[in-house]
Amino acid sequence: MGALAQLLPLVRSPRRDHDQSVLAAALQAFLDFGIKRTSMVEVARRGGLSLATLYRRFSSKSDLIQAVGLQQTREFIDGVDAAVQRQIDRDAGAEDQIVELFVAFLDGLRGNRLLDRLLDTEPEIVLPYLTTKGAPVIELGRDYLAEFVTRLQTEGKLPAYDPLPVAETVARTALSLALTPQTVIPLDDDIAVRQYARDHVAVSFRVPIADT
Repeated sequence: MGALAQLLPLVRSPRRDHDQSVLAAALQAFLDFGIKRTSMVEVARRGGLSLATLYRRFSSKSDLIQAVGLQQTREFIDGVDAAVQRQIDRDAGAEDQIVELFVAFLDGLRGNRLLDRLLDTEPEIVLPYLTTKGAPVIELGRDYLAEFVTRLQTEGKLPAYDPLPVAETVARTALSLALTPQTVIPLDDDIAVRQYARDHVAVSFRVPIADT
């Protein structure tokens, strides 16, 4: 799945529990002040650590930002998995599973507090990593969706084909809708979004006619 395919296993790797309070403190500081105005001193204070201890765990602010980003990505993936499980049983047909996955993917992107905060106040920081430098984000979404498609193929619910092109197309579509919510698609209407996914997304996965 390409050079960046190791990103998904990294996201799913075990968390270091002793860092969780620090990452939570950093996230809240980023939400309160933005990334630029948040100092390591502030994060250490909120995390109940000495500055020296914080620097032993994260050698620079950039390392801390990357760790927060990885944690946010883990929570996004976990949230998508949980949302799909809440909405539908894995015994359901491919079309229903694809629709719920797309909705969960979109909701997860649009409901991220840090992403919303940065897009509103510090777009120059985050936008390059979602557009011109956005290959890791796209490839993470692509590999996650390709894994989902592969499971459905293994279960006999989708025909055999290379899942990567359609997975990347859907990942790009979801990211675009999250970044540019001005659209004729009624994103705030759950029923309409699911109908959009059924009419325009699920068909891309070559769902067998009998499954629809």
